[in-house]
Amino acid sequence: MKGRTSRNPGKLFMKRDTPAPWKQWGDNLEEGAVEQMRNACLLPIAMIGALMPDAHQGYGLPIGGVLATRGAVIPYAVGMDIACRMKLSVLDLPVSSLKDQQERLKRAILEETSFGVGATFRKRKQHPVMDDSWSITRITESLKDKAWSQLGTSGSGNHFVEFGELVLERDELGLKAGVYLALLSHSGSRGSGNEVATHYSRIAQLLRPELPKEMRNLAWLELGSEEGEGYWSAMELMGRYAAANHELIHRAIATNLGVAVLLDVENHHNFAWKEAHAGEDVVVHRKGATPAAAGVVGVIPGSMATAGYVVRGKGNPASLSSASHGAGRRMSRKAAKEKCSWSEASVFLAKRGVTLISGGLDEVPMAYKDIEAVMAAQSDLVEIVARFNPKLVKMAPGGGAEG
Repeated sequence: MKGRTSRNPGKLFMKRDTPAPWKQWGDNLEEGAVEQMRNACLLPIAMIGALMPDAHQGYGLPIGGVLATRGAVIPYAVGMDIACRMKLSVLDLPVSSLKDQQERLKRAILEETSFGVGATFRKRKQHPVMDDSWSITRITESLKDKAWSQLGTSGSGNHFVEFGELVLERDELGLKAGVYLALLSHSGSRGSGNEVATHYSRIAQLLRPELPKEMRNLAWLELGSEEGEGYWSAMELMGRYAAANHELIHRAIATNLGVAVLLDVENHHNFAWKEAHAGEDVVVHRKGATPAAAGVVGVIPGSMATAGYVVRGKGNPASLSSASHGAGRRMSRKAAKEKCSWSEASVFLAKRGVTLISGGLDEVPMAYKDIEAVMAAQSDLVEIVARFNPKLVKMAPGGGAEG
């Protein structure tokens, strides 16, 4: 790929004289996340920032961080799991099936999904995304075989596939008010996305040796440069690949059950978009943040035993038309393993009628913030369209990376 390479050996870091403006939603956010947002807004390429109410510390930009930049993209501000994504399908099954056909639903999840680092299927899945041009960059070309082997699988950590109740208080999204059986999934671009992120993050850091240690993971690639254009093309391919993973999971489960799909809602939340804000064309990074332009519908999950929400964006310019991507962690994975117990979690799940097929101790509900408080803190960003109550949940058995 041809283009302009931005190399600046020996250059001193020139931060902004005044930070780019940014706004925070929610109270008592982790200080590390707030400090990361402050640092991001000192970058010379920064224009506007926003911090969502589910924010917690990540690499470079905090998870729950939104940042608009001029003429550049920051790999770590997209995240390690490029195009991590939500998908909800309403299935044509009576909601009573969650109880009286639970074994049938459980069997469908177990037969049609595979979880965790390195998860694959014996027989490879087929999808048009594998006919895309994976040779657009050397890294994506080298990853095609790995990506194909993991096509249709889910990751570790907070990734899941679950059945639950979708509660519509009024006629919405082409459905009558009522309670429906729905399938919800959360996963991204698997090992391939992680390797793309790692590859281009290293390149960005080599190109920005002037960045101080605490800002090294905010290294950027200029759009128009060979590296910047390569990353952008690879990121978009990972976005299509992540969408294909969800499509295959939902299609396989619906086919296994022999039912029709009445509604689909889906969105990325680790991605960068070229958008216009405040009269400028910018790159908007949403790392653990849901697109919430006016009228745009998306999904914000809670935890394995707390509600998630289908929402409609209000297009608030102060948040760069963004909202949270979930409840957000209130303790690290390490802390959750030290402070939480399965006995406590089991009581929590039982009270809410949730059956956990598998999951890690670092993903129990007590490790997460109160989703209701998070939703209340962003009432100016999204309106609630429907509530999803998880009932039958599968996650990878152990913990994983940020997502």
